[in-house]
Amino acid sequence: MPAVTRADIERAVRVLRAGGLVAFPTETVYGLGAAARDPAALARLYAVKGRPVDHPVIVHLAGADRLGDWAATVPPAAAALAERFWPGPLTLVLDRAASVPDAVTGGRATVGLRVPDQPVALALLAAFGGGIAAPSANRFGQVSPTTAAHVRAGLGPDVDLLLDGGPCRIGVESTIVDLSDPTVPRLLRAGGVPAEALAETLGALPETDRGPARAPGMLAAHYAPRARVVLARDADELAALAGAAAARGERVGAIVPELAAGPPHGAVVLSRPSTSDAYARELYEALHRADELDLDVVLAIAPDPRGIGLAVHDRLLRAAAGRRS
Repeated sequence: MPAVTRADIERAVRVLRAGGLVAFPTETVYGLGAAARDPAALARLYAVKGRPVDHPVIVHLAGADRLGDWAATVPPAAAALAERFWPGPLTLVLDRAASVPDAVTGGRATVGLRVPDQPVALALLAAFGGGIAAPSANRFGQVSPTTAAHVRAGLGPDVDLLLDGGPCRIGVESTIVDLSDPTVPRLLRAGGVPAEALAETLGALPETDRGPARAPGMLAAHYAPRARVVLARDADELAALAGAAAARGERVGAIVPELAAGPPHGAVVLSRPSTSDAYARELYEALHRADELDLDVVLAIAPDPRGIGLAVHDRLLRAAAGRRS
């Protein structure tokens, strides 16, 4: 992987200012960036993604000092979370400033904002000097990319410039907290910042919002490979499911935590994560590999839904679109 140079960043800024699309790494997943105040660039971003126009995108900022450019108000709880977790994998949903384009918010009265914790992303944002709207750099509903190779395979020439910053450190998307009603913080998406850590700052766990898609990643079916994803409760059930699939002539892959019994004979081992953090880093790579191998089914044992394990559990459920054995 060649290092991203200052010249690469300057070229990326020129592409963005000309209305182009730049894919870049964050600590969570690779983002597909467009100038967040350029309606034509945003329209192209949605078209390339195949994203519904009423589905909001997150605006990435160089620092918390830019919040006032995008949010109508910054309640104390939002300021406290930004102080603790930015730069980092946390998106704050706040009442939008009047100047924020509808294309960023899906026509909603709120806007999602975050400061990523990745040197290439921060260098790009600082050089650009404004907000970059950046959903994950993949077609809508498919598996998010955690390497530059995933972006190339998924989007190809639809990306004007790709900044290769290596594999993403966290591997699942940011946590999204809605503070548009500061008296009732709501968790819209589990992600890189565990809910338990949010509670340390907020004083209590935020309410979980499972309503209609008010933020990225809230659709019931999402993050899905071509292969069918099925969740098993334990290694015994996974072995039975694998045997049944093999009897039907299906090609089977397995994601099995290291502490569980080994995967069944004949299944391709896609990942053997040793911790929930490792599961988060390895999940999307495993799902991408399943598609590369043209597997028919991916069987997985989800981690304990605590800490970042909650985000992994959420992504597996959405990839499976609610299917269980």
